Amino acid sequence: MKKYVLLFLGIILLCNCSQEKTKTQIESIGEFPIMAWIGVPETEATVERFKELKESGVNINFSSYSSIEAVEKALDMAYKVGIKLMPSCPELISEPEKTAQRLMTHPALAGYHLMDEPCATDFPKLGAWVKQIQSVDKEHGCYINLFPNYANKEQLLGKDRALELGEDPYIKHVELFLKEVPVPFISFDHYPVIEHNGVRMLRKEWYKNLEIITAASNESGLPFWAFSLATAHKPYPIPTVSEIRLQMYSNLAYGAQTLQYFTYWHPGESTTWDFHSAPINLDGTRTIVYDRIKLVNQEIHSLSGVFLGSKLISVWHTGEQIPDGTRSIDELPNQIKSLETVDGRALVSVLKKEGRRFLIIVNRDFLESMTFTIKTEDTVKRVLKDATIIPVNNASEKVEIDPGDIAIFTWET
Repeated sequence: MKKYVLLFLGIILLCNCSQEKTKTQIESIGEFPIMAWIGVPETEATVERFKELKESGVNINFSSYSSIEAVEKALDMAYKVGIKLMPSCPELISEPEKTAQRLMTHPALAGYHLMDEPCATDFPKLGAWVKQIQSVDKEHGCYINLFPNYANKEQLLGKDRALELGEDPYIKHVELFLKEVPVPFISFDHYPVIEHNGVRMLRKEWYKNLEIITAASNESGLPFWAFSLATAHKPYPIPTVSEIRLQMYSNLAYGAQTLQYFTYWHPGESTTWDFHSAPINLDGTRTIVYDRIKLVNQEIHSLSGVFLGSKLISVWHTGEQIPDGTRSIDELPNQIKSLETVDGRALVSVLKKEGRRFLIIVNRDFLESMTFTIKTEDTVKRVLKDATIIPVNNASEKVEIDPGDIAIFTWET
C-alpha cells in the first residue's frame, strides 16, 4: 500500500513540475506611464499626497502652479516617492527658455504642459513656443492635448478655414497640428461612455477617433497618449471598473504608449459641468473611483511587458455592427487558425514587440460578458493578467471575457 501511495505522490510532483516548466512570464520592463490630469494640487503638494497618487498606480502628475518656485517645491516632494511632474506655471509662458533652463535638470521633471485642446489657429504660436523651449531643453517633451473628434469644425479649425469637398475637419486638424507643432508625441482626449435618461452608451465616434490618431501616429512615427474618464460630469457618469477597463484596454490595443485620467483630483465646482465623484474629492478624501483606477492600473502595470514599446500591426472589430471608421477581420495571422466571437462584439488587434507578437482581444461591451472560441498553432500561448504565459488547451480554447476586459495570446517570431 505504501508503495502505491509513494508512486501516486511521485506522479503528482512530476505533473506539478511539468506545469511549472510550461509557465513562464512576459518580462516586465518597468511601470507603464500613467498620468493624472489635474493631479495633486499645489496646496496639497506633500510627500504623503504624492505617495497616495503613486499607490493608485499613477506615476506622472499634471497640475498648474502659481509660480516656478511652487513647481520646484512640488518636484522635490514628488521625487521622494518616484512621481514625475508635467507642470504648467506663468513663467513657462512669460519666460519659456529661462524656465526650462531652471527646471530641466530636476530628475522628477517629465515635461512641460503647454495647452489643452487648441484650435488650429493656435498652432503657429504653439509651434514657436515649443521651439523656444526646445532651444534649451531637447530631452523633455512639450505636452499639448488635442480635441476629440466630436468637437465642431469651428473649435477644430477656426471660423475662416475652408475645407475641400469631403475633407474631414478632424483629420485636417491633426494634420495641421503635426505639420506646425514639433511635438514628441500625440495626445488626445475622448470620453466615450455617456449617460442619457439613465442609460449608458458608447459614443459612436470613439473608435474612429482612435483609428485617425493611430494612422497619424504611424505616419509621423510619434507615439500617442490617450485618456480614460475618472471624474463624472455632464453627460459622463461615475465610471465603473468595466468602463475604465474598456477605455484603457482599447487604447492599449490600438498601441497607446501613455495613458491618462481626467481627472485625479476634483477640478473644482462648476455649474456647467457639475464635476463630482473624482478619485480624490475637493476635501481630499478618496472615493470609490480611487479604488477602481487603482485596480485597473495594477493590471496595466503587470502587463507592461506586453504593451510598453509595442507597435500596432493590425486592428479589426467583430460583431453584426462594427464601429464607424473601423474594419472587420479580413485576414488573421497564420498562427491563428480561427477566431469566432460567439455572443459579443470584440476589438481585435495584433501588436509586435521585439521577437514576439501579441493578439489582443477586448470585449467592447461594458455591461455583458463575451465568449469567443480560438484555434491556434501549438506555438501560440495565452498571457494571463499577471503576465504568466500558459499553453492553449489542445490548441483550441473557449474563453469568456468580462465586460470591457481583455484576453491576450502570444507567439515568438
